[in-house]
Amino acid sequence: MHIWVDADACPKVIKEILYRAVKRLQIPMTMVANKALHIPNSPLIQMLTVAAGADVADGEIVARMEAGDLVITADVPLAADVIQKNGHALNPRGTFYSEANVKQLLTMRNFMDKLRGSGVITGGPGAFSNSDRMAFANQLDRFLTQQLKNR
Repeated sequence: MHIWVDADACPKVIKEILYRAVKRLQIPMTMVANKALHIPNSPLIQMLTVAAGADVADGEIVARMEAGDLVITADVPLAADVIQKNGHALNPRGTFYSEANVKQLLTMRNFMDKLRGSGVITGGPGAFSNSDRMAFANQLDRFLTQQLKNR
């Protein structure tokens, strides 16, 4: 298993949780972004810098990931692609994407895009909170523990 992080918009606190988990469990991880990010010096953690542009990082993650890999992303279309390739996708707020919920989330995302396109002000997600951080850490720990048991 490999962990892929859609790193451009990933909160710093989530990256820190991931760095600790990777070190503790010895799981390889690649941060994918359109600019170089500071990452810990570790043979387990790589930085993949891609060209700027909409969905370039997403496309690179989907092209490189394999079934069973974990992708950390808030991007619903990327999560849908990951699930279609039999991967796992976890939102930085601690919600796992699944076949069942990703279709509903895509529909809602597209609806909100239409509203914004017509001039309706819809607002965005709330500020990242301590409970979001805890939810992510708990989900990640449960998932990785289960995956390591199944090896």
